[in-house]
Parts: sequence; C-alpha cells; structure tokens
Amino acid sequence: MKLIVTVGMPGSGKDELIGVARSMGLATLKMGDLVRDETRRRGLALTNANVGRIASEEREKHGAGIWAQRALPKLTETRMLVDGCRSDAEVTVFRHNFGDLFVLGIFASPETRHSRMSTRGREDDGPDLQEFYDRDRRELKWGIGNAFTLADGMLVNEGTLDQFRREARSALERILARTD
Repeated sequence: MKLIVTVGMPGSGKDELIGVARSMGLATLKMGDLVRDETRRRGLALTNANVGRIASEEREKHGAGIWAQRALPKLTETRMLVDGCRSDAEVTVFRHNFGDLFVLGIFASPETRHSRMSTRGREDDGPDLQEFYDRDRRELKWGIGNAFTLADGMLVNEGTLDQFRREARSALERILARTD
C-alpha cells in the first residue's frame, strides 16, 4: 500500500488537497470525520468545543495515537491519502503499519488560515479570533508541531486557490512516482 498522510493546522488547505487527490483517483480518508462521527454518535452538536473535547477525551483515555489506530481498518485501497494527522504518535502508528508512507505537511500563516476559516462555513469552525487561537493551542498541545517535524515534504499555501491546486497536484504526482 502507498499511503500519503497530511499534517496541517486548521484552514491550511487540507480539504483542498483532498479534492485534488480525489480528482487524481486517490482514495481519501479524513481523520477529522472520525472525530465528528464520534461527536454525533454521542448526540452532541458539531461545535468547535464539542469536537475538540471528544478528540481530547479519546486521546487521554486511549493514547495519543487513537485516531490513527481507528483509521487503520478504513485504509483498504492500494493508494490512499489520509488527511489530518495531529501528532507524532499518529505518524508513528501509520509508519508502523505502512512501510510505504509519505508525510506531507501543509503550511499557511495564522492570518491566512483565519481568513479562510471565517468564510468556509464548516460547523466546527469557531466564529471569532479567540476561538481560532484556542483551537490552534489545542492542536499544538496534541503534538501537531511534532508531527510537522516528521514531514517528508511540505506545501506552502499562501497564494491563490488555483496556484495551490496546481502545486498540490504536482506534489502528489512526485510522491506517487517515488513510491510506484
């Protein structure tokens, strides 16, 4: 199996990368969907606070790699992109289970990310700047910075959407060519 795992702060462009990957025929899995599904299963509204609380509670109860472990049974295609790794522990779970792994970091500045999140309209995006920074601190506490240090490559997403899509396609093509 050839697995590409993304790591990036909220609003960095991971959803756009998923769209590019799907247009290239790659199967995808969003780790955040696992958390949102668990939040719904518990009968909670999909707010930033609820989703974050469930993600944290499960990490505290089952260990930092729990969401990667829960993703493993869903990784059934021969070439896949997994979106939204949040810690070095999750990278370790994927590396242990898939020898053919490429960790791709996606970076965008806080200002750029906040602007994007203010307009994308996802239920679990906080409405104000304080919630944005609280969410960043929470994700940093989970170890996303450590996951970034383990990235095999990086995409910087500060330009236009079309520019990012072109760069993302090019990066995915290079990664897949390396692993075929």
